[in-house]
Amino acid sequence: MDIKTTVQKDTLLRRISEQDFLTLGTGHIAYIKPVKVMNKQAYALHAADGTALTLTDSSESALALASQNDLDTVTLH
Repeated sequence: MDIKTTVQKDTLLRRISEQDFLTLGTGHIAYIKPVKVMNKQAYALHAADGTALTLTDSSESALALASQNDLDTVTLH
């Protein structure tokens, strides 16, 4: 990717509306969040917009469910 393309994409992303940003990746990207349910470790699979999709007992099963549904998982820090 050349510098001109990078600058154009950066400019476009800075101008995106909040609503459009919230829907960015919806249906394509998901994340897994460790949670406690009744004092037990669980893993929630969320859509890019934060919508909870499912709850599992292991991160491996959450990854498998994401893969089965053609969702790319990302890591959150």
